[in-house]
Amino acid sequence: MSSPEIPRTPSVWNSLKGLAYGGDYNPEQWPEEIRREDIELMKEAGVNFLSVGIFSWGLLEPTEGHYDFGWLDDVMDNLHGAGIKVALATATASPPAWLARKSPEILPVTAEGTRLERGSRRHYTPSSSVYRRYATAMTRVIAERYKGHPALALWHVDNELGCHVGEFYGEEDTTAFRAWLERRYGSIEALNEAWGTAFWSQHYASFEEIIPPGAAPTTLNPGQQLDFARFNSWAFMDYYRQLLAVIREVTPDIPATTNFMVSSATKTLDYFDWAKDMDVIANDHYLVAADPEREIELAFSADLTRGVAGGDPWILMEHSTSAVNWQPHNQPKMPGEMIRNSLTHVARGADAVMFFQWRQSKAGSEKFHSAMVPHGGRDTQVWRNVVDLGNALSKLEPIKGSRVESRVAILFDYEAWWASELDSHPNNSLRYLDTMRAFHRALYLRGITADFVHPSADLSGYDLILVCTLYAVTDAAAASIAAAAEGGATVLISYFSGIVDERDHVRLGGYPGAFRGLLGVSSEEFHPLFPGTAVTLSDGTVGSVWSEHVSAGTATEVLATFTDYPLDGVPALTRRTVGTGSAWYLATLPDAAGVDALTARLVEEARVAAVTEAAAGVELTRRRADDGRTFLFAINHGREDATVKADGDDLLSGSRFSGVIPAGAVAVIAED
Repeated sequence: MSSPEIPRTPSVWNSLKGLAYGGDYNPEQWPEEIRREDIELMKEAGVNFLSVGIFSWGLLEPTEGHYDFGWLDDVMDNLHGAGIKVALATATASPPAWLARKSPEILPVTAEGTRLERGSRRHYTPSSSVYRRYATAMTRVIAERYKGHPALALWHVDNELGCHVGEFYGEEDTTAFRAWLERRYGSIEALNEAWGTAFWSQHYASFEEIIPPGAAPTTLNPGQQLDFARFNSWAFMDYYRQLLAVIREVTPDIPATTNFMVSSATKTLDYFDWAKDMDVIANDHYLVAADPEREIELAFSADLTRGVAGGDPWILMEHSTSAVNWQPHNQPKMPGEMIRNSLTHVARGADAVMFFQWRQSKAGSEKFHSAMVPHGGRDTQVWRNVVDLGNALSKLEPIKGSRVESRVAILFDYEAWWASELDSHPNNSLRYLDTMRAFHRALYLRGITADFVHPSADLSGYDLILVCTLYAVTDAAAASIAAAAEGGATVLISYFSGIVDERDHVRLGGYPGAFRGLLGVSSEEFHPLFPGTAVTLSDGTVGSVWSEHVSAGTATEVLATFTDYPLDGVPALTRRTVGTGSAWYLATLPDAAGVDALTARLVEEARVAAVTEAAAGVELTRRRADDGRTFLFAINHGREDATVKADGDDLLSGSRFSGVIPAGAVAVIAED
């Protein structure tokens, strides 16, 4: 459930000549002589776009009602003089000490009743009326002051909403939750039906009896938990919209965004729901240094960001030049990795590459977080990489505005993610992304790009559709998936999909519920697997996490069966012809070899091919411009030179592409 929609402002943020390049700039941390030096360094690096003022409220309003904008005025003027555009923040991401001290009711309260104090950041609840009043006022003051400034190109509203704390249990949160529920259901009787409160005597006589699902003796009502997740996403969005309304009033011609945290680890907010309120999608992404295949996770997250953006170009608002400060072991990036990371985001739809932050802090919690200007200054490899990247991006102007090509869709739904990982399920080790990441990886290694799309999206343009652990699904989405198969698509549906409706009510009659008719199969009982155990399929595939007692109809072909007791001979992989397409069912999580073998069969049937031919270790993506020009991105993650079949000019080298990419290098080929 959403607030009334606020009209979108045309995305003029990218009026820059080429791709945007820069990062978070925090000049308030530095004296004036350093700020002057910054301008010269920015010119050297080719910086043309910066986020400014994200955490500056405490200095802009050091005491209530008393403002100091002199330093920010100078910064804005100096950046404009250097030809650098600004994404100006509302400065509301971290309340000043005087506000938290005066009004402690703005502070977050945990499920256990603990109030989280100031001294860090993001110490407010979005449902606090007091905080909203002050944040709205601060937004108005900033908007009025800089509404005509020539450097202003984009509003950066708050920062990383939902980060650190995503659930709130204070008094105002409870009141807001009740009001949200009443708007959603209209009557307490409808809520009781949706939540199934006849179970465990949880019946409510009024909305005033409802509290957030906090600490309790045992498992909580799943409908209540799911709605609380929806509410918290909505509460942040409603807060965002309140600040956005001020921005729209004061600067109707300046677009606005906030930086998402789309990754394979962030599920606090429903970004598909949020997307309609963004003039442009912006995202922050950080590698997990311990992940040996971190470049694949990066590709997954970039593809998901593009999906949230509806395929439109987006902003990489933050990533790191090297090490971060918040992982258990913060290793630096390997040689060439920063440029490869950056251009992978561009290859997968970003038209802006930005970092946290411009200059590495000398104090504070993030002083060991890498930056564009490191502690060692200009005579460092990090700085040389920053300059090299700026030079590379300056050569990629032709790709600006182009879109990524894909004929494969992977369905992604945050509500299904929330619901599938609630407690009291057949296998509490099941993770929503397990199957999804496995198939995305297999496609990636084959040079095939996939779009992440919401189940409610138009699926008619896709030849292969992967439906992975879509535990909760609406009738409309299930019908759309079936229609795609009828219309010629190859559709794969995995285990624990279609089990419940959007209320988390089981679809009766046999699993997999919403997809039983489409697939021509029925399961009477799940057989989840214990950690460390596996099953073997008749085709040699080894499965983990899941198995189930599947029965296949006469029109359904059994492609592989389980071979272990008690499911020996029971279907594990099936296929049914549907219209001019097909519907496949997978009843376990295959190992990497099994996923690869199944992917090979699926792409062959769907007639989906790799972007081009390339040696192992080369990441491939293609972007296409409106005028039909195509740009092949080939990123060599290996330590040896690699061949790629392509004809055209390499925009990065400025010469004809030779067919070979050096170890650790990147080619962006304007194809003939």
